[in-house]
Amino acid sequence: MVETLEPILAKHPFFEGLEKRYLELLVGCASNMRYNRGDYLFIEGTEAKQFFVIRHGTVAIEANVPGQGMIPIQTHEEGDVVGWSWLFPPYQWHFSGRAVELTRVIALDGECLRRKCEQDSALGYEFLKRFSHKIVRSLDLTRLQLVNRAGSYT
Repeated sequence: MVETLEPILAKHPFFEGLEKRYLELLVGCASNMRYNRGDYLFIEGTEAKQFFVIRHGTVAIEANVPGQGMIPIQTHEEGDVVGWSWLFPPYQWHFSGRAVELTRVIALDGECLRRKCEQDSALGYEFLKRFSHKIVRSLDLTRLQLVNRAGSYT
């Protein structure tokens, strides 16, 4: 018997309260993936085609800083959801994501999900609400990081 990813997604806090019919749609766009230490899940400036639910491991979010190379700005661990660029035009990654260690994820195909969201505006609204919360949290964390760095220069 083949087990689907639906029970795993249904238990995840990011998808909490999502109707069963929407979970079934998600599973049709989902796949298990594995990244070795140092592998990039996505690269800044390239087309954003997916988002990721981290099942095991750690992903470093990095920014390419001229003259300094890739600088880590945030890390995400088991249970975190990574990537929102697939949802907003021009569908390009704003940062890079690299596996810090062996990392297993559920990758959700953004193109597949955008089509489903276009067909069902209620599903699209659910994703906008959920990802907007993540974006605001990310901006807050970035602001705190900048404040801490500025304080270290005084």
